[in-house]
Amino acid sequence: MTHSMSRRVVLLTGASSGIGEATARELAARGDALVLAARREDRLRALARRLDPSESRVIAVPCDVADPAAREALVRSALDHFGQIDVLVNNAGVGLGGGAWWENPDWPRVLHVNLEAVMALTALVLPGMLARGRGHIVNVASVAGQVATEGAYSASKFGVRGFSHALRRELWSSGVNVSVVSPGFVRTGMTARSRLPMPGPEVVARAIAGVLERPRREVTVPRLYRLAALAELVPALSDPLIAHGYSARRRRR
Repeated sequence: MTHSMSRRVVLLTGASSGIGEATARELAARGDALVLAARREDRLRALARRLDPSESRVIAVPCDVADPAAREALVRSALDHFGQIDVLVNNAGVGLGGGAWWENPDWPRVLHVNLEAVMALTALVLPGMLARGRGHIVNVASVAGQVATEGAYSASKFGVRGFSHALRRELWSSGVNVSVVSPGFVRTGMTARSRLPMPGPEVVARAIAGVLERPRREVTVPRLYRLAALAELVPALSDPLIAHGYSARRRRR
């Protein structure tokens, strides 16, 4: 066990690329100890070595968060190495890559990775946080969890937000904080085919680091997307606009 009580221990999922990789870099630069989890072992271990060649402050644990046994092994590895988990950042997420969700047999995996794993990992780390009277759960949702855009993905992200807001109330006065970070379009592997102008994942990484320093209920980034969430309050406006987008995509296929 190499835990230093002056150093915050962060368990970060989906760490091998995109928002997760940017967050790992941001938190490592701030001095946090990191447990990095993702499926792509080569990328994950290479990132951990770049951030901490000694492999004492940053460790890589290959993990498919949709696998219950892998989740348990991940938490056990973090505790064996550092002794405790101060922060859980549930960032791992998948999408279907376009097309009708009901025509894609992989749609249940979106719910397993994006929602079930968030709840399951939270359940694994919460007892230790509650026993110490401190901790922080940060769940990465999406603007698609504020504005319904695609059946399976939006269902999972609406679920993440609902779970997070309920959990925050369930843990009121416990010393354990719960925050949601909801990104709009940012430049990652999931958005590689989009032609929209968008910032890099660093904007989300900074938002995650920000809520750890100053806990907040929910942060939407980039800020422009806060306006998109308001459109959902006026279905007569949002329904035709979003439906038109789907029709245009179907015509291009």
